[in-house]
Amino acid sequence: MLGSTHGTLTTHSRPARVVACGEHPRTTVHNTALPSEDTDVSGRPLHAAVPDLGRFFQPRSMAVIGASDSEGRPNTGITRRLIDWAERVGAGLHPVNPGRGTVFGLPCLPSVADLPEPVDLAVLLVADPLPVIEELAGTKVRFAVAFASGFAETGEEGAAAQDRLATAVRRSGLRLLGPNTNLNAFEKFRDDLEGPAIALITQSGHQGRPVFALQELGIRLSHWAPTGNEADLETADFISYFASQPEVGAIAAYMEGLKDGRSFLLAADRAARNKVPVIAVKVGRTETGARTAASHTGKLTGADQVVDAAMRQFGVIRVDGLDELQDTAALLARARPPRAEGVAVYSISGGTGAHFSDLAAAAGLSVPTLSAAKQTELHQWIPEHLSTANPIDNGGHPVGDWRGREIIDAILADPGVGVLICPITGPFPPMSDKLAQDLVEAAEATDKLVCVVWGSPVGTEDAYRSTLLGSSRVATFRTFSNCVTAVHAYFGHHRFTTGYRSPFDHAPRTLSPSARKAQALLHPGTQLSEHAAKQLLRAYGIRVPREQLVTSAAAAVRAAGLVGYPVVMKASAVQLAHKTELGLVKVGLTSASQVRDAYRELTDIARYEGFTPDGVLVCQMIERGVEMVVGITHDSLFGPTVTVGLGGVLVEVLRDAAVRVPPFGEDQARTMLRELRGQALLEGVRGSPPADVDALVEVVLRVQRIAMELGDHLAELDINPLVVLPRGQGAVALDALALCG
Repeated sequence: MLGSTHGTLTTHSRPARVVACGEHPRTTVHNTALPSEDTDVSGRPLHAAVPDLGRFFQPRSMAVIGASDSEGRPNTGITRRLIDWAERVGAGLHPVNPGRGTVFGLPCLPSVADLPEPVDLAVLLVADPLPVIEELAGTKVRFAVAFASGFAETGEEGAAAQDRLATAVRRSGLRLLGPNTNLNAFEKFRDDLEGPAIALITQSGHQGRPVFALQELGIRLSHWAPTGNEADLETADFISYFASQPEVGAIAAYMEGLKDGRSFLLAADRAARNKVPVIAVKVGRTETGARTAASHTGKLTGADQVVDAAMRQFGVIRVDGLDELQDTAALLARARPPRAEGVAVYSISGGTGAHFSDLAAAAGLSVPTLSAAKQTELHQWIPEHLSTANPIDNGGHPVGDWRGREIIDAILADPGVGVLICPITGPFPPMSDKLAQDLVEAAEATDKLVCVVWGSPVGTEDAYRSTLLGSSRVATFRTFSNCVTAVHAYFGHHRFTTGYRSPFDHAPRTLSPSARKAQALLHPGTQLSEHAAKQLLRAYGIRVPREQLVTSAAAAVRAAGLVGYPVVMKASAVQLAHKTELGLVKVGLTSASQVRDAYRELTDIARYEGFTPDGVLVCQMIERGVEMVVGITHDSLFGPTVTVGLGGVLVEVLRDAAVRVPPFGEDQARTMLRELRGQALLEGVRGSPPADVDALVEVVLRVQRIAMELGDHLAELDINPLVVLPRGQGAVALDALALCG
């Protein structure tokens, strides 16, 4: 962990400081210019509204509804903690309970109507918060917190009760945290720690404990928002708010589900604009995790592939473990931006260096070979038979004397090195003590990141507890994997936010003429015929083969002559999918007799299978290219999504696809292709020419435009196969399936 000196627990009401001792300010732009048009074609906002939560975390006055001082009652302990918290933040507190005259010596009011002053925050210690919310509607209370459970997390009846509560909150004009939340927002925060802080958001309070405990390692925390069921205030609201607070260096979140996918992406976009990293554990990678999360907070987890892609798209760093959340948030909150991409691995053991370097390189970190001149310089202090190429092995003895610091300084002076990592697999005093001290002193003298992995399972050694954790400039980890994860996220975050352009900048503000043409083809609840689906594509400038829809064998022969032999023939009908499996596609027809026979056979099969064909398509045959699939589906959280992958019969066999949530730009479309395992097919393999990737990217972007403009009117679009021709020749949609919403 990046640490600082230890102190006592007090309160978090102390004025925030942004810059840690020995650390330069992080460049943060909290008033980034936003597009002048702030809604897309559907009227949805293109930037996150930042709720003013200042008076939630720092109220001037508060009321506790249901306050108690009767021994043995749960509300009594909560009331006592709230009184203590109010004293720490300087807020007046008014107990409210019709059955009490005083509570812990404070005058107790019979109802909220008797409050003597405007109240910023009301804490509801009642089983049913709905009547209280209705009472608060006329009191100008700004915020309320509801601890009560038994809502959406319990099933349909609870979800209905939560809907009624949410409706009452909207009518009241106040903002609600909860229900099914806890006291985490009212914890004691240390105010003796300096530097950028971590702001914490959790949907399960207990899951935030490891991050909260970072304060005992010298890492500053500024806020904790336990969002519970999110009937009103949600994770996205707190991300937007925290990303706008100058003292916040990173946002750590534990999420079981999302209330609204778009709100989350807008909040993540604001954080990226402000260069504030968001690190998140998101439950729901498996069916078991998704089911358990839904039973805990009553939220949708979303299709995990879509969630994962959306997070990457907007720069949210997803980790799996709470230990990774701790370590990654601590590093990103306080470390300076990298000056170079190279990682130097320095150890007293060749085996340790090789092991760590292997893990780092496998994770995509750059572990460059040092220059011959730098290696020669290091051999002034390191025996010639040991490697100084990177990883750097000193053999042990140099760390015990003056040479140790010289080696560290020389490595950090290399312009290609942005991070120095020293794995210490176990304590070996006095050498490990001297090595730790040299690393701390070197870190104080450089603007580059210095990381140490202290591998001892004990953790009570003075070199670890005092020297390493006592430094605000050294990032100290306990495992190789967490160090690699955090450093990878560190480089990734700064690459992502350097020159960041919001995906929402690519959102169309007005409907195109193409949309008006396409809308005329759509009929609610129906599946378009292939011919109609291709008309939709053609309206958006997506190339389809030369083809004609015919209703007689003679017309089919004439069409084949116009299209040009060889041809493909397909039955066309609404609600007709999977034509190949039904024998409704004929390929490679080269004569009029074949065309006549194919027409009769296709219409007979279609009627036998229960379809009423609107005709038969006579299509140009495209014989050479890479078969891809591009499509649109709707996700329960994020709405329309765009997918691209290997097409044809490989779709269901390999399931090699990448997904994005609109809007996105050309850079993301190209990134989607790079994510495919079969990307090499587009580059040309076994003598085949490179495919026209530019044309494929253009199709992906045009399909995205379809998704954004047609929205819920188009439930699904499947272009399969889209044949990508050799470079410079374009891409052709050979088949398409479209389901209307």
